[in-house]
Amino acid sequence: MKELDSAVQNRINQWLKGEYDEKTKSTLQEMLDDKNFDELTEAFYKDLEFGTGGLRGIMGVGTNRVNKYSFGMATQGFSNFLKKNYPNEDIKVALAHDSRNNSDQLAQVVADVFSANSIKVYFFEDLRPTPELSFAVRKLGCKGGVMLTASHNPKEYNGYKAYGADGGQLVAPNDKMVMEEVQKITDMSEVHFQGNDALIETIGDEIDEKYLDALVDLSISKDAIEDQSDLKIVFSPIHGTTGTLVPEVLKRMGFKNVITVEEQMSPDGNFPTVVYPNPEEKEALDMALQKAKEVDADLVMATDPDGDRVGIAIKNKEGNFVLLNGNQTGSLIIDYMLTAWDKSGKITGDEYIVKTVVTSYLLDRIAEDKGVECYNTLTGFKYIGELMTKLEGKKKFIAGGEESYGYLIGEHVRDKDAVISCAIIAEMSAYHKSQGSSLYEAMIEMYLEYGLFREQLISVTKKGKSGGEEIQQMMMNFRVNPPKKLGGSQVVIIKDYQTSKKKNIATGEVFEIDLPQSNVLQFITEDGSIVSVRPSGTEPKIKFYCSVNTSLMSAEDYGPAVATLDKRIEIMTEALQNKD
Repeated sequence: MKELDSAVQNRINQWLKGEYDEKTKSTLQEMLDDKNFDELTEAFYKDLEFGTGGLRGIMGVGTNRVNKYSFGMATQGFSNFLKKNYPNEDIKVALAHDSRNNSDQLAQVVADVFSANSIKVYFFEDLRPTPELSFAVRKLGCKGGVMLTASHNPKEYNGYKAYGADGGQLVAPNDKMVMEEVQKITDMSEVHFQGNDALIETIGDEIDEKYLDALVDLSISKDAIEDQSDLKIVFSPIHGTTGTLVPEVLKRMGFKNVITVEEQMSPDGNFPTVVYPNPEEKEALDMALQKAKEVDADLVMATDPDGDRVGIAIKNKEGNFVLLNGNQTGSLIIDYMLTAWDKSGKITGDEYIVKTVVTSYLLDRIAEDKGVECYNTLTGFKYIGELMTKLEGKKKFIAGGEESYGYLIGEHVRDKDAVISCAIIAEMSAYHKSQGSSLYEAMIEMYLEYGLFREQLISVTKKGKSGGEEIQQMMMNFRVNPPKKLGGSQVVIIKDYQTSKKKNIATGEVFEIDLPQSNVLQFITEDGSIVSVRPSGTEPKIKFYCSVNTSLMSAEDYGPAVATLDKRIEIMTEALQNKD
């Protein structure tokens, strides 16, 4: 790029002339002097926007970057919203951050802006996981909360997740109303950065204790844990926030043989031992798997930096560790919880589970068999939290989850919770071992009963301004010219969540979809395969979720059946990615 777009140049000029600190202006001037026009365009061509996970971006100078000013504006806008929404009330918020670089300084900026707006801030003394922030909002009677995290993104990223009074992430219309308040801010002088220390209260151990008590109360197989208290568990927080809480909750539940991956226990925003701190990636669990082999462990668990996702590995019949994907782990959790509730006679017809539309429909089958309602929401755990709040006091939530390795058991929070997930995964591992079985064998039994489901997520990255436009064009092409066949099977139903329409291709009938509008397409084939397509709300990606299934007649058929289904997915994904 030889020169800057005039709109980008105008934004840069506002920063050079406005109320920004000298270090920021100096960095910006150096970028101009070095003619880093591509980088400057990326940094200034737009403002950071709320997606399914809130505000998230690369740290640096610019309107499209994470810095004290973008977070300051977000907090000022959030403050303005809270004051309008709760007039003449004493407003309280909770604030936490994870282990990412600059998170502690950025959190202080957020605390200062809230307090400068006469809002009481409960500020965690040190890093804490996302679910504990949600718990604190609910426990302390707050009107809102903020968690600074970029989840499992690379080290260059940070983010800002805004929460409502129910402890769930903001949803429509409140998320848009907050952004409207942010957009009304036309000059940085409108952001109140001078904090009021009298309104900032440090919190920590007391909330930890209440949170841990709530988790331990959710245990449902205490006898099995007592019988298998020496279950060998290898755990890693991957340099994140759960290094204290997960070992502690496992200890309190009765597990005495938890082995941690010492090289990954210290919080570090550079995540020095992994490429990405993402438990969905095998590489992120390599050190934990190596440790597990050394000590002959029964179970491997690793969480992401902000402690809301967990990846696990279990032993197959040959004694080799296999990684489970999010759908497999989620299905095992739901099967374990609903079976336990069923056996104890606790299912009355008022219970429910929740999943997202791109999560395995195996969960729907399990719930139907157990007489428990299964709700499907849009992608993003905030929608699960929203439904939980809507049904609070009317129906009983047992558990929920999404394919991206995020699960929740119990009603103590309104976000995915890797701490309670680790506790329940360890417990169900102990339960199956106490029955002379294993998690792996329980998974095969589940498939024999309900059908073998295989899912795969394909993400295609399209970076920058042009990438965003390309993703929009791809979605438009899928709407205008949808696939007629996938994996050799005829497409029979198309669901467009943006128009809220479900169309039967054979009959032409059109039905309404009772969910908020969202840029998601689903293609359902004659053989029951499902492909969902959507742009990521937090990353420059378009995502293809493929799900196929078949009946499984015997445990011996598992390997060949998996190979057949995986081949079908391969054919489907190739066709989708090569589609014009």
